[in-house]
Amino acid sequence: MSLNSVKQLFKMLTDCRSFDRVLRGVNIVSASPGKVVCEMRVDEEHTNRGGTLHGGYTATLVDVISTVAIMNTERGLPGVSVDMNITYMTAGKMGKDILITAEVLKGGRTLAFATVDITDKATGKLIAQGRHTKHLGSG
Repeated sequence: MSLNSVKQLFKMLTDCRSFDRVLRGVNIVSASPGKVVCEMRVDEEHTNRGGTLHGGYTATLVDVISTVAIMNTERGLPGVSVDMNITYMTAGKMGKDILITAEVLKGGRTLAFATVDITDKATGKLIAQGRHTKHLGSG
């Protein structure tokens, strides 16, 4: 898919009344087959009581952005989640810009494996890293 196609896909996912609308502040910076890079500013609505990036919001970033990367492959299927894990390295501070880089590690016949790095845009420091496995169905 072209960068514009990926942006349209992401807009379709987030321009809705369902939960994914919480990602409306995320902007897609680049896209190549099996890889998507996004950025966003951590605003108050994205934080926990400690004023840092909420763990659940981080998990949503891992879930949705990796799904877009998986859809940006030859198969183009979103699949369904079978496993997801996130390692939280450091706090994402309110007011900071972050980068979300999702990349498909392997796309097989029925499973796709992706990784997501969430980093501080200014320092490059790793905030969190996620792994996401999706079932694509038989094919």
